[in-house]
Amino acid sequence: MPIRARGTRLTCRSLVVAASAALMAMTLAPTGAQSTPLRESRPVYSYENAIRESVWVDTRLDGDGDGRTDRVAVDIVRPREPAQQGRKIPVIMDASPYYSCCGRGNESQKKTYDANGNVVQMPLYYDNFFVPRGYAFVGVDLAGTNRSDGCVDVGGRSDVQSAKAVVDWLNGRARGYTTRTGSERARAGWSNGDTGMIGKSYDGTIANGVAATGVEGLKTIVPIAAISSWYDYYFAKGAPLYDSGPEWLSDYVESPEARARCQAVQKRLVDEAPRSGDLTGLWSERDYVRTADNVRASVLAVHGMQDLNVRTKHFGQWWDALADRGVERKIWLSQTGHVDPFDFRRAEWTKTLHRWFDHYLLGYDNGIDREPMADIERAPDRWTTDRVWPPPATGTTSLRPGKGTAAGVGTLALTPAPAGATETFTDDRTLDETDWAAAIDTSTPAKAGFLTKPLGRDLRISGSSKVTITATPSTTSAHLSAVLVDLGPDTIRDYAAAGEGITTLTDRTCWGASTPGDSPCFKETKARTAAVDYTVFSRGWADLGNYASDAKGRPLTPGTAYTITLDLHASDHVVPAGHRLALIVGGTDRDLIDPPASTPTLTLDLARTSAKLPIVGGAPAFVRATAGSTASAAPSQSRLSGVAEPRRIHPIPGGSGR
Repeated sequence: MPIRARGTRLTCRSLVVAASAALMAMTLAPTGAQSTPLRESRPVYSYENAIRESVWVDTRLDGDGDGRTDRVAVDIVRPREPAQQGRKIPVIMDASPYYSCCGRGNESQKKTYDANGNVVQMPLYYDNFFVPRGYAFVGVDLAGTNRSDGCVDVGGRSDVQSAKAVVDWLNGRARGYTTRTGSERARAGWSNGDTGMIGKSYDGTIANGVAATGVEGLKTIVPIAAISSWYDYYFAKGAPLYDSGPEWLSDYVESPEARARCQAVQKRLVDEAPRSGDLTGLWSERDYVRTADNVRASVLAVHGMQDLNVRTKHFGQWWDALADRGVERKIWLSQTGHVDPFDFRRAEWTKTLHRWFDHYLLGYDNGIDREPMADIERAPDRWTTDRVWPPPATGTTSLRPGKGTAAGVGTLALTPAPAGATETFTDDRTLDETDWAAAIDTSTPAKAGFLTKPLGRDLRISGSSKVTITATPSTTSAHLSAVLVDLGPDTIRDYAAAGEGITTLTDRTCWGASTPGDSPCFKETKARTAAVDYTVFSRGWADLGNYASDAKGRPLTPGTAYTITLDLHASDHVVPAGHRLALIVGGTDRDLIDPPASTPTLTLDLARTSAKLPIVGGAPAFVRATAGSTASAAPSQSRLSGVAEPRRIHPIPGGSGR
């Protein structure tokens, strides 16, 4: 059933937007409408009669080295009526490498075209929903994909410029053409230049990258499960997260023609992204956090806290950088894996997105910028909000591992272990975090676990944690993993199953207008859940050889102690009263990082090992939660149950159709 966004309250991003809100409302109203300020855009324009056209925008780059600058294909759907009346409209853009190779959304939709080369089906619902409400929708094929020139460089200058050039064209600063090779110019006289970018995974990553250029005219971005630094997609402090680099992804998404002409770019992606995990200039170019000071656009970020494809370090470090810059922002954090909010909270998401774009692109004062900053899923389909995220009362709290009564089953408290206290484990590349957590109360040779007693009060951890480890290896190479675990029974979204926390149903609901070739109706979903005895809620990894530098690894000397800090991924999790909090340190986390060249035994110096956690209420909250706790049960051979072990993921951010 088609829906209309309800009750939007618009807030003003600046005095300029505030002054123009009423004017924009009147400008985008249909002829004859009452000239009163609106609080939401309404579907008053014909989608069936919308203008569908294609333009090729000059990127001013020659990525494929053919002697002429590359043009990217831009497919446009826009309402006919505003153009007929001389009214200019804003643009919603999704720039993607997936429109022809892989598809977009839960149903893997691809672009289709008519005999004249104009788009018939635009994937997803953005055009169906927003074009009748006075927006243009633009789907950009990144360089090297579908109908575009150039080469895919996996988050580099060409990828970002593919979309930035279109923002420039919409603002009259770049050249567009009516064909891929011709000289007839195409101008965006119908656009007022105000642009919002949206997209999941690779698409949202491009939105981050374009925002980090500070391009004028980009008013807002909506990055969903998006990358903020491509190095952190492929490596964690030197430890490879996948068995291939960016050249594999480039080859996967490029058009057959681009694949043939882009060998030089492919070679650079191999040569300048060494499997050693060293931080090179190629990776610095693809680090949008580094240039976050340039961001002018507001940001509505969405991420699944159990996303093991684009892992949550990406939103955590991007969010912190935006906060330092003072960027207007809002965040949704779900219990899912790599899933779009349209597929886990559809009605509320469509309403929120509608109001967000109405505010930042149309200037409507609908109040969305005065509402809570964060929506967080606490249990399947149960959401809470925070006025500010992380909460202002959050304080970094240093927890210390200690010896227990059994080997590898230690304590976790505020008090440091005495000098000389150690734990030892041997890397077992056949095991993963689920194996470690399931045997947390048991002495096992492949991990060291440290636990609190059952909590007397809820304990909330909100933000990004760090674990500093001092370890002595027995070999010249070693990888380390650290995970935080909530030990206790719960029902959670089954993020490890197919669907990553959702089940796709057969019934459809419709979100906008339609044409014979482009339906707004999509399959409904429901939460897929699992009853568990434990939940791993934050993770981090590193190559111990990067002890002296994040940028370059070194061989280790067996028998020598090294200290390194692991960046655990951002999360927001409440460990309930009666549950225990655990820190587990291990070696290879199978299918989440690759193993080292050797099989080391590692001895942890507990006095020089600590976990710095962002606890709401700080150390006093931890003291209150652990005060009066009952004694922990003696270690046993019982095995706890959780979700399935991590699945090996191909390094394709969002490219499987999800």
